[in-house]
Amino acid sequence: MALGPARRSRREAGRTREVSTPLRNHVPVSTAEDGSPTATGWLLLGKDGRLTAYAPTPGGVLRWTETRPAGPQWSGPELVAKADGLLPYLSLAQGADGYVHLFGVLQTPAGGGQVRTDVVHSIQYQSARPVKEWQPLGTPYPNDLGLAGQIGRPAAVVDGVGNVHVFVRNAGGGVCGRSQTSTGSWTGWVDLKGSGAHGRLAAGAAAGGRAEILAPARDGIMRWVQDGDEPLFTRDADIPSQVQDGSVSAVPTGEGRLTFFWRDDKSAEVHAWRQDNVPEPLGGGTGSGPVALLRAHVDGHDCTLMAHRDADGRPALAAYPTETESAGAVWTGTGEACVGAPALAVDADGRVVLAAFGQDGSLRITRQKTNESGLAMEAWTRH
Repeated sequence: MALGPARRSRREAGRTREVSTPLRNHVPVSTAEDGSPTATGWLLLGKDGRLTAYAPTPGGVLRWTETRPAGPQWSGPELVAKADGLLPYLSLAQGADGYVHLFGVLQTPAGGGQVRTDVVHSIQYQSARPVKEWQPLGTPYPNDLGLAGQIGRPAAVVDGVGNVHVFVRNAGGGVCGRSQTSTGSWTGWVDLKGSGAHGRLAAGAAAGGRAEILAPARDGIMRWVQDGDEPLFTRDADIPSQVQDGSVSAVPTGEGRLTFFWRDDKSAEVHAWRQDNVPEPLGGGTGSGPVALLRAHVDGHDCTLMAHRDADGRPALAAYPTETESAGAVWTGTGEACVGAPALAVDADGRVVLAAFGQDGSLRITRQKTNESGLAMEAWTRH
């Protein structure tokens, strides 16, 4: 669907303020056929201080970039990382060097009516600059096209020393991974074992620390922890919780500590979990999908921010003191109905930015107000 230039208009506070936008020849695919988001964590801050938003679309990746640090104008969308046969899923990971690693799944004809499936990898080194062509990483099944076609969506993470890791649920319900070390070389696919995984994987890394993987399964959540700085992972004790598929996400919350969030399978309420703790409820049971996460200072207080798509389709935002889940969280809806999963980031001025894709495929942005205390947000803008 091609969209024409938007009219310039203003609406009441908390609603969308439209600005002129160019014609669009591509529209982001924010929701998969099963209703789940096709990308999470898709708003990232570059080393030059500019934010970039990413979204999968047939034939490549759409990219919007701030024209200067802290906005308010954006360029795009532009089509990058082009490829025929790219499935509409995108996993993003960013390291301390600012490089953005993109992972997807590419399917191409293999002759005889068969299809070849490859996990593929691309890199953006600088904001608004070209990205590398997709590099095929294969699958754990190089000699079996049928099994290769059964892998799950990739989940990627960059650890504290710059190793890049990508994981997939394999055809047997376990987890396989492949890693790129700081030298640039890739390991082969490694079987991390496990069985019964039925949902999408989630990976995260503590600030300056080890990476972890969570895989929802029949009898709980399987978990793997990185062995030191090496690209090796060891199975840890399962977490005895049943979660909604695709609802797991993670954020660093302390030195060497990572907090995972998910939705309870029955109540849909958001829960937070850290190692050696029990899952703590944080409300949000009317929402869906994974929560976007951000650790930021609000009025001088270290807070963890959460955002999701609420029951009415609008983005909803909540915050609580970091690692003090007992304080609870209050969810507040904002803006207009969106699709997919919202995203959170801090801009070059230190303001919280909440982003979402509108039902028309446009990028919607709201920023934290500078003249009010708390987490008051400006009117939304459309790009």
